[in-house]
Order: sequence, then structure tokens, then C-alpha cells
Amino acid sequence: MKRNRIGLGIDVMKWLIVVAVLLSMNAAAVKAQDTRQVTEPKIPPSCTQLPAQLRAMGDKLAEADESKLDTARIQSALDKCTPGMAVELKPASGNNAFLSGPLEMRTGVTLLIDEGVTLFGSRDPAVYELKTDGATPGLCGTIATGAPPAVFPAPQRPAPTRGGCRPFISINDAKDVGIMGYGVIDGRGYAKLLGKEYSWWEMARKAEPKNERYFTTRMIVASHADGLVLYRITLHNSTNFHVSVNQTNGFTAWGVHLLTPTTKGMDARNTDGIDPGSSTNVTVVHSWIDNGDDNIAIKTGTTHMSVLDNHFYSGHGMSIGSETYTGDSFLLVDGLTEDHTTSGIRIKSNVTRGGPVRDLTYQNICMRGVKNPIAISPYYTNQTTEGFEDPKYTGDRIPDYKAITIRNVIDTTPGDVLIAGLNDEHRTEVRLDGVRIDGIRPAQVHGRFATVTLGPMGSNLDFSATDIKVVPAKLASPPISPETAAKDAGFTCDGKFVPMQ
Repeated sequence: MKRNRIGLGIDVMKWLIVVAVLLSMNAAAVKAQDTRQVTEPKIPPSCTQLPAQLRAMGDKLAEADESKLDTARIQSALDKCTPGMAVELKPASGNNAFLSGPLEMRTGVTLLIDEGVTLFGSRDPAVYELKTDGATPGLCGTIATGAPPAVFPAPQRPAPTRGGCRPFISINDAKDVGIMGYGVIDGRGYAKLLGKEYSWWEMARKAEPKNERYFTTRMIVASHADGLVLYRITLHNSTNFHVSVNQTNGFTAWGVHLLTPTTKGMDARNTDGIDPGSSTNVTVVHSWIDNGDDNIAIKTGTTHMSVLDNHFYSGHGMSIGSETYTGDSFLLVDGLTEDHTTSGIRIKSNVTRGGPVRDLTYQNICMRGVKNPIAISPYYTNQTTEGFEDPKYTGDRIPDYKAITIRNVIDTTPGDVLIAGLNDEHRTEVRLDGVRIDGIRPAQVHGRFATVTLGPMGSNLDFSATDIKVVPAKLASPPISPETAAKDAGFTCDGKFVPMQ
């Protein structure tokens, strides 16, 4: 009995050590996020209420209404609104729609879209035409044949043509801007452009085979927009990226509902959900994202970001990259459900655009129907999912991934895993702790030039078919299975997979 009591005491002591380690790891994770104290935003009072003058039927406008733009009266109201207040778009006399070209937000002003109201983007590319010195006219809504984007891949290319399209909604050098309400912004990426035989999306797909540059508008583009807030707004059918935020300190997306395409089966290429770049203190929380590209794509130069309690559906997953050349660091993803995304946790770059990626924590994540649950890759080739072999590009922007923790992750269906570094001097370093992918086979685990450290809760991934260095857990004796660890930690995916809202 004395021996048993001693043994029990040792086991308890070991378990307490494990718990202490987990608590310290969680404390560290809290630091790897938005440094602000983010609370639920509040809708400000209205400086003016604009009544709808158009009526949409079945989320579509009549052909006769295509020339009835509300751009001028919305922009005038935004220009005149007192900071701290909102321009409210409201239904009136059975009318429920506004039609607009590009809008520019002002410091401290909120665009408030009431429930039942839709702000549609014009399908006339001429209204989005970028008019700056040296810009070539007539580019918006066209493909620049023979002039692929300069960003991918590496060889020399002609200088990009100047000109293109303005965003639908711009926030430039404007602080504390809000886009709020229970209404809808619809970019109508599916609709034929006026004067053209194709839609924004069809143009994007047509440009893909030769990787040609094409000129399209985006839904919301922010630059130097400290304090930007998206709250409760629904975003539909963006022509390209939905939300692009750059050089901004403090961006919150709370309760955003993003669905593109709204008609299932349509092809909506390059319709990223939320893309922050060169920004700090970013939070995306309680949001629902179903789209045609990365659900979230963190671009280069982003630090201190929190992605909390979100649901992803169609899309390419929770991504970093492909541009990471100025570095990305201090990310916390906590409480994410991914339901039939192509990838789950995705870090993508290559030697033409890579850089240091550090201090990332992914935890409490549920997946199902995900082709690549984990894809950490220096092999990006502009495809939907990563290949498992080095494409042998040449370049001096080296992807380097370190201090990545993946904890409490359950995937209820099998998929391929890739954990790779570029070479032995740039090994990828990942810690797996309570990571379970049901039904995964050793042949589905890929990687090289990587070190995987197992935490006390372990993982069911079998790295025997790879040359990945595996550092076993040191504390748990006997080892704790991911199933037992998840149960002990109170983490489960029961009830997590719910329909898009």
C-alpha cells in the first residue's frame, strides 16, 4: 500500500507539473495577440438618415435601375457627418436598396446599413476607373494581356501598367471609421459588367491560365485606418478581396457575416475574406466566413493579431502568406471551426516572397472535410493547396517558420499534413500538443527540414515516413493520448459544426 501511495503521489506530482506547464503555455499564448482590450463595439447615433429609393427583388436590381446611382448623396452625407456619428441607410416605403460607385470614408464617421437594406456595387467598370497622373484610361474591368502580375513567380517582367480600379469603399488616412449594421453590402461579382460579355469573376478566371494581370475593384480597402471597426455587417459577392487592411494600428471585425458566392456552385476566384497586412493590433471575432479563397489571409508585416471564436466554411482556411518578407508574428487563433475548407492551418510562402514567421499559437480548433488540416510550406506555387515537393524557385526572400504551437486540434476526417522548412539552415519548428486527425495514415504525413516537438498531450500523427525530427514529450508518463487529453482539458467538437449564419 505504501508503494502504491508513493506511486500515486508521483503520478499526481507529474500531472500537476503538466498542468502547470499548460497554464504557463496558455499565459504565453495570451501575450501573442492583439495588445488592446477589445470589447463589443457600439453603433453610434445617426447624423443623417438616407431613405432607400430602389427596390431589390430576390436580391437583384431591375435593369432599369442600373443608372440610378446613390453615390453622390451617400458621399455628401459622409463628408458632412460629424465625427462620432453615422450615416444611416434605411428602408423606406417598401424600398430596400442603394446602388453606388466608389465611396470614401471620413475620420470618425460610421456607415450604418439597417437590417433589410442592401448597398449594391455598380456593375459599370467606368465608375471605378482609377484617375491619377500617368494612369492608362479604360483598364478597369479588363485583362492586361501579356502583363502578368509582377509578384509571382520570380523572373523579370515588364513594369506593370499604371491604372485600374478604385475600391468600392475606401478608408485612406481616416481614423476611427465604422462600417456597421445588420444590412448587406453586395459587390455583385457574379453580374455581367456593363458593356462587357463577362462578370468580374469570369474575368478573374479567364486571366488565371496565363497568370495575367486583371483589373478589378475590391469591396473594402483600408490604409492608415487606425481604429477601423466592422460590426455585424454582412458582405456578399465581392468582386475580389472583401476586406483588405494595411498600415493600420487597431482593426476590429466583430460579428461579420461574409458569404461569397451567395449562389452555391458559382465560381468566385480570388475572393479572400479578411486580409490584414503591415498592421498591428488586429482582432477578428465571432465572425462567419464562407468564400472563394483564403477565409483569412495574413499578409506580410502583421503582428499582434487575435482570431477568436470564428466559423469558416468554403475557402482556403486560416492562412498566413504568401507574402511574408517583412515578417509576421504574435498570432493567436483560438476557438475556430473549419467546415470543408481546403486547408485548415496554412502558412504559405516561397523564396521569392518569404521571410520570418514567429510566435504563433493555434488552439481549440475543430475541422471536418479539410483536404490539408495542417500545411506549413515554403513551396507555394500559387495553387489552392500546397504541393509536397520543393518547386526549386530561386530567390533570396527565405521563408523561416519558428515558435509555432498547435494545441487542442481535432479533425474528424482524414487529410494530408505538410510541415516543411526550406533547408537545414531554415528548419521549421512546431510544437504539437493534443492534435488529432481521425483516420490519417502515415502516407498522408509529409515534410522535411522540420522539428516537431510533442507536448504532454501528444498527437496521433505518424512522422515515420518523413525525415522530420520528432522530439517526444518529456513529462507525461505514461504518455497521454490526444483523445484522453482533449477529454481531460474539456475540449470537444460536439455541437461545433453548425450551418453558416
